[in-house]
Amino acid sequence: MSSVGVLMLVHTALGRAEQVARHWSAAGCPVVIHVDGNVGQGTYRRFVDALSDLPDVKFSPRHRCEWGTWGLVAATQSASEMMLDHYGEVRHVYLASGSCLPLRPVEELIDYLADRPMTDFIESATTADVPWTVGGLDEERFNFSFPFSWKRQRYLFDRWVNLQRLAGRKRAMPNGIIPHMGSQWWCLTRSTLSAILADPDRELYDSFFKRVWIPDESYFQSLARLHGSQIESRSLTLSKFDFQGKPHIFYDDHLQLLRRSDCFVARKIWPHADRLYDSFLGDPTNMVTGAEPNPGKIDRIFAKAVDRRTRGRPGLYMQSRFPHDGWENGVTSSRYSVFQGFGDLFEGFDQWLTRAVDVRMHGHLFGQERVEYADGQTVMNGALSDSAAVRDYNPQAFLTNLIWNSRGERQCFHFSPRDAQDIGWIFAKDPNAQVSVISGAWAVPLFLSNRSFSDLRREAAALQKIEAEHLKILRSPYATARIRIWTMAEFIEAPLEPLQTIIDEIGTRPGPRLADAPKMVDLTGFGQFLQNLKNQGMHPYLMGDFAVERGLNGNKRPKRKPYLAR
Repeated sequence: MSSVGVLMLVHTALGRAEQVARHWSAAGCPVVIHVDGNVGQGTYRRFVDALSDLPDVKFSPRHRCEWGTWGLVAATQSASEMMLDHYGEVRHVYLASGSCLPLRPVEELIDYLADRPMTDFIESATTADVPWTVGGLDEERFNFSFPFSWKRQRYLFDRWVNLQRLAGRKRAMPNGIIPHMGSQWWCLTRSTLSAILADPDRELYDSFFKRVWIPDESYFQSLARLHGSQIESRSLTLSKFDFQGKPHIFYDDHLQLLRRSDCFVARKIWPHADRLYDSFLGDPTNMVTGAEPNPGKIDRIFAKAVDRRTRGRPGLYMQSRFPHDGWENGVTSSRYSVFQGFGDLFEGFDQWLTRAVDVRMHGHLFGQERVEYADGQTVMNGALSDSAAVRDYNPQAFLTNLIWNSRGERQCFHFSPRDAQDIGWIFAKDPNAQVSVISGAWAVPLFLSNRSFSDLRREAAALQKIEAEHLKILRSPYATARIRIWTMAEFIEAPLEPLQTIIDEIGTRPGPRLADAPKMVDLTGFGQFLQNLKNQGMHPYLMGDFAVERGLNGNKRPKRKPYLAR
């Protein structure tokens, strides 16, 4: 007869529970099973009959068990008392559930506990030291009472908690015990478990913990501190929880992961994981490790899984984050560049840039008429159309999709006050964006046109107002993009230096020094054009200081007919 007895709390998947109970029994471990009182009587009887051939498998009195309530503790107490009463040779009692699965030969667990005859394995930490609770009730779960079911009577549960908070209620701890918390799944020595159940003040403790929230994670954990002589605050059962406090479920594809943990038992196993049950309940010689249980070996993998579930991949929206502004793990997935004013000031800027660095240079992706993809394409990767209406339905989704679908290739595009402006805050707050602005360059196409000056003045005033608002966004303390802003006047004084900086940032490494800049449009008379705007009552201040007779870089240029107001 084994020195280890197993308690099983079962409420579902009784077929798998039978299979595991037979595995424990085959190794010589007596098993006491508690079946949830919510299980139908007919189902319960069939389960008992199925295990009737095993003399060392017994069934304890049934209690109704609901998550977070006293029933789970009462069920454990009943099963423990039956184990201690019927099996005097048992020296350690291992608490498991019907969804637990032994990962190593039971003989290894028996030997491991035999080498530690006085050690209680139970996770037990004070409320101040518990980092894993989810839901905000740490000390409050002991200070308040919880007569209502969290699952079935949520409204009453919340109202009662709020009333107790307002009243500042604080229940006195019985006999001044210090409450501890930890995993429900423990392995206690016979002496410690007997002392807990035979404590002369047990009625007092039971009365107190009946009104504690989730007492199965605090009753034995607290009382073991009173009666245990040598406690290792850890569970021998591998159980992982997600960011919401719900247990991870192990499936067939977790087979190698579970083997790497070297743990004796794992929960919670999916009842249809045939491969797991066949592997771990099969030939025990394939699982002999002799290693110390170390669930920390797979913590990194679980941490990555939680991070992927909660944050997703950078720049890729998933359904759980899409409705929640600010939940995205990065606005976009990779770096891109936005050029404002360069296409107005330079001729052939797109061709010059693609020769200087390997990028895909689009036109005005947020143009009012259509999306101007590179090379005149009408559809881009991911079936993104050039429809302005489709793009404007959700400009952020359009940009993030474009960057995601073309990752691995640097995307660049033009932007101007003539474009749809709803996207401004998006790339301003995107650390992946490189935004380069020549302010006031939007005036160059107006200068080169032959339109009525009164029309030009109105359009210039409107464009300047739009760009001023956009520059305010880019200069906001909330902007995290790599942003550079030059006035048009200061940029044309020495264009090679800012262009070299832009090229170096786009490339993976600093490139060769630029020998020449792209060809700049002829600005002869531009100063006079700005003066005429001033004379007509509009103040063009975003371009910087242009002298009336000023040419490119302040150098003398062949004179052309001055631009006069018409």
